[in-house]
Amino acid sequence: MLSCRITVADVASGRACCRLEPFHRDGARRARRYPSDTTDAQWAILDRLLPEPAWLAGQGGRPEVHCRRQIVDAIFYLVDNGNKWRALPVDFPPWSTVYNYLSTWEKAGVTQQVLDGLRDRLRLAEGRTAAPSAAIIDSASVKAAETVGAASRGYDAGKKINGRKRHIAVDTLGLLLVVLVTAASVQDRDGAKPLLQHLATACRRVQLVWADGGYAGKLLTWAKTQLRLTLQIVKRTQDMTGFVVLPRRWVVERTLAWIIGHRRCARDYERLPQHHETMVRWTMIRITSRRLAKQV
Repeated sequence: MLSCRITVADVASGRACCRLEPFHRDGARRARRYPSDTTDAQWAILDRLLPEPAWLAGQGGRPEVHCRRQIVDAIFYLVDNGNKWRALPVDFPPWSTVYNYLSTWEKAGVTQQVLDGLRDRLRLAEGRTAAPSAAIIDSASVKAAETVGAASRGYDAGKKINGRKRHIAVDTLGLLLVVLVTAASVQDRDGAKPLLQHLATACRRVQLVWADGGYAGKLLTWAKTQLRLTLQIVKRTQDMTGFVVLPRRWVVERTLAWIIGHRRCARDYERLPQHHETMVRWTMIRITSRRLAKQV
């Protein structure tokens, strides 16, 4: 069996690039030259979370000839630097191969599973329970490039932005739970309904959700009656002037800042909203895995 040949220790120490190294087309290693590249400790965590390929279990398909670590490094390079797919450096696998891996993993739910696994492990390392019981929601509008079709974009009059809006829910550590991308014209309360429905399905222990004043109103009653979620509004008081760090709200605002710090997410270049959600998930996979690698 492959597991007898390549161990977790081999991957963590850098002696093996990944669990599937014996099946790679060639034994050449790519030099670690980019800031977005995974560290050995970071990759040892990610490698264990990626699923076994179907061909390894005798379920058909061709063996993977490209190193999975190089595939993940290429995805991290893309989300961190915001370049075009066809502009991936030549020391990575072909861009079409990297895109096919990203698309296949997303359709199979692997991307969300990896993100959930990283979040659970980091919460345990921080002395928390793996499954959160509270969440914070917020949204942010981002400008859309010309590649974004008119049908999936809109104008946010409040922020004066023509593009899309990211609705996210995070735990109390700022780790991503769910993400939803809509046109920027969608009001926060309208976008919150499908977001909270997804949250209630994905994180069944969550009972309390904090939000800002934009979510006040009938949404509170709807969340309580339909989803059994207590939506608590954190508002600015009248005596607050200038910039003030508001309880709970600063956590999700910090996560939005983490996301926009990656150039692929600083602007929306994706043809479909679901593709932008994928980029947000991979951005948080990179952030969470780096943070977890420092804990182990």
